Amino acid sequence: MTEEEIVRYLRGNPAFFDRNADALAEIVLVSPHSRRTVSLQERQAELLREKIRAFETRLMELLRHGADNTVLADRLLRWARDLFLEHDATRVPMLIADSIQQQFAVPQVALRVWDVAAAHSSAPWVQGATEDIRQFADALYEPFCGVNTGFEATAWLPHPEQAVSLALLPLRMPQAESAMGLIVLASPDAQRYSSTMGTDFLIRIAEVASAALSRLR
Repeated sequence: MTEEEIVRYLRGNPAFFDRNADALAEIVLVSPHSRRTVSLQERQAELLREKIRAFETRLMELLRHGADNTVLADRLLRWARDLFLEHDATRVPMLIADSIQQQFAVPQVALRVWDVAAAHSSAPWVQGATEDIRQFADALYEPFCGVNTGFEATAWLPHPEQAVSLALLPLRMPQAESAMGLIVLASPDAQRYSSTMGTDFLIRIAEVASAALSRLR
């Protein structure tokens, strides 16, 4: 008989070891941990303990991620609260950048808004939004995360030479085809914003920022 046939037989005859209890007690295996021989029951107990340890490790990871997500959600709510409490619309763009930097420990943050009311056309957060940057933002329907390969928008940062990895968040109103602005998050850490990271949280930031900036149009 092949091993597959033996396994298939034992699975199809669960009462086999009830009828052959002595054989079950006589089977010994080599433990991979101590290299000593152990009974089949002991080996099964070892396997169960290993599975339990793996489940415990996974559970701790889930609990840690849950705690981290709770902290991020709390920071996002505080950030949104501060934006809504700001009555001077002209202060909102800089408040967004400053509070993102503080609340989420981002080394560098910059943003630009365009297509604003004429009264805001000379504001510093309007300058530097070239046509190429606008077209790039229009083409983004979710945040870009990755290594800085010379993006033009990094010129908005205080220290663009230190921007190794970036997150570029397009700002737009719901169902709008064109973007109304762009947020740049930059870090000297190449792994801070990687192409494999999830962007759900960054999308929420962009949505809240877009809603707060709509007062400038």
